[in-house]
Amino acid sequence: MILDLGTGDGRAVVAAAAREPSSLVLGIDANAASMAESSRRASRSPATGGLPNAVFIVSAVEALPAAVSGWADEVTIAFPWGSLLRGSLGLDPAVADAIARLPKLSRRVTILLLVTERDGIPEVPCLDDRAIAAVIGRQVVRGLEIVSARPATAEDLADAHSSWARRLRVNRERPVWRLVFRRHPASLAP
Repeated sequence: MILDLGTGDGRAVVAAAAREPSSLVLGIDANAASMAESSRRASRSPATGGLPNAVFIVSAVEALPAAVSGWADEVTIAFPWGSLLRGSLGLDPAVADAIARLPKLSRRVTILLLVTERDGIPEVPCLDDRAIAAVIGRQVVRGLEIVSARPATAEDLADAHSSWARRLRVNRERPVWRLVFRRHPASLAP
C-alpha cells in the first residue's frame, strides 16, 4: 500500500495507481474539494479509465485511526504546507508522530520539502544544510532514520506528479529538498 499524504489534487495518486495496478494507493488530504476531480476519475469503471486501486480519504494525518499504523509499504509527502509541513519538519509532534507510525518497519517515507519566508516558520526560515540536519534529528527520535537528504532534481520534481512540482521546475530559485527516511526496525512507535 502506498500512502500519499497531503495529496492535494490527487495527481500523484492517479499516477501511482496507474503505474502499480496491483498496489492500493491512498491519497489523504484534509481538503476534500482539492481531491474531488481525481477521485471522480478514479471511481469510473476500469473500462473508461477508472482506477479501482486508487482511494481518496478526507482526513488530517494526525486524525487517522491508529489501526492504520504500520500498514504502508511507502509513504510520500510532496510540498506539504500548514500542519503537515510543520509535522514533516518535526515541529508539530502530533503530526510528526502520525507520519512516523504509518510505514511498515524498514519501509520508507519520502518527503519533498520547500520552505519559504511566507510559510511563517521561525524555527526554519529556509532550508539549508543546518536546517535539514535539525529536521533529521527531530525525525530520528520518532523512529525514522535518514536514508538520504539532498536537493531535489528536476527528475524528482517530475516524478512527484504534483501541480506544485510543475510550477517549481520553472522557478529554480526556491530550494526543494528530497528527504528519504526509513522506519527503523527497532522503532518503539506502534
